[in-house]
Amino acid sequence: MADTQQVDARAERTVARLAREISAFSKAHGGAEGQVAYIGRRGARIVLVGEDGGWGDLVAPTYEVAEKAVEKAGLTVHESFDGEFAAKVTTGPYEWKRMAGIQVGG
Repeated sequence: MADTQQVDARAERTVARLAREISAFSKAHGGAEGQVAYIGRRGARIVLVGEDGGWGDLVAPTYEVAEKAVEKAGLTVHESFDGEFAAKVTTGPYEWKRMAGIQVGG
């Protein structure tokens, strides 16, 4: 019983930390929207897109923790990363250079 409570407490601390990080991102970017994607045993990725086109991501240990964190932060969540939502992302020289480097084996 104590082990379950310890795991639950750890998960709640993780939810709270992720929710704070989501809220800080949102505040810094004039608001934000997101998408949660399952990434296997590693957990779930929370992709954040700010109203200013800035973007970032966070990794949660489980999909459930990610869902609780976005809910706690009040984040609007999309089912998939496409369409109008994906079009909000602004890419700069760094991203284009990285993508080009990947294409040519860099």
